[in-house]
Amino acid sequence: MSVLELRDVHRTHGQGEATVHAVRGVSLTVRPGELIAVMGPSGSGKSTLLNLAGGLDSPTRGEVAVEGTVLGGLGRKALAALRRRRIGYVFQDLNLLPSLTAAENISLPLELDGVGVRRARRAALTSLAEVELEGYAQRFPDEMSGGQQQRVAIARALVGERRLILADEPTGALDSTTGEAVLRLLRAKVDAGAAGVLVTHEARHAAWADRVVFLRDGVVVDTSGPLAEPEQLLDGAAS
Repeated sequence: MSVLELRDVHRTHGQGEATVHAVRGVSLTVRPGELIAVMGPSGSGKSTLLNLAGGLDSPTRGEVAVEGTVLGGLGRKALAALRRRRIGYVFQDLNLLPSLTAAENISLPLELDGVGVRRARRAALTSLAEVELEGYAQRFPDEMSGGQQQRVAIARALVGERRLILADEPTGALDSTTGEAVLRLLRAKVDAGAAGVLVTHEARHAAWADRVVFLRDGVVVDTSGPLAEPEQLLDGAAS
């Protein structure tokens, strides 16, 4: 069974002459063990697509389903519970809570879902170790660099039994070596049975994926096969 399915999804903002078609007729299936890279120019609808996939936004038309559950059919509390339990997010703006330490930021979603404090904290420390921040558990966000904050956000997205990982430019604030380590971690999580959607501008990062989706003007072009040549996809879409 697929982990994520988008069925003829549209997202429209505004009305009349001010109407913006952010996403138009997107259908996409992501299965367990599969990492999809989404590429495209600024304003092509990549972040909108990710928000729809994670239930942070609702389609104007069409359906989004996570492990067979149609998100539009859920109430607010049920949708929030599904996001906490099954979906891990890495946002461009990180969304770390400044009043919580790194470990507390990571363990909070688990605690909100009823996991005991000690168990949640152990999971947070394990997740921090996976992004090579073992000594940063008690630091607050403003005591860390942008790259370190980014790794804390990634650790939060990967902690626990997340079935769907959604990452919006997860290596944007990282140097190339750390960025590659993060992608390797994301790939390992997917290989262990999760599904992943990665938004990136970097062709070398898209090469970690099983498929590349190129998005332009809200319309998706899906390509499969060898991913050693994602630049060709960009060149073809731009022509």
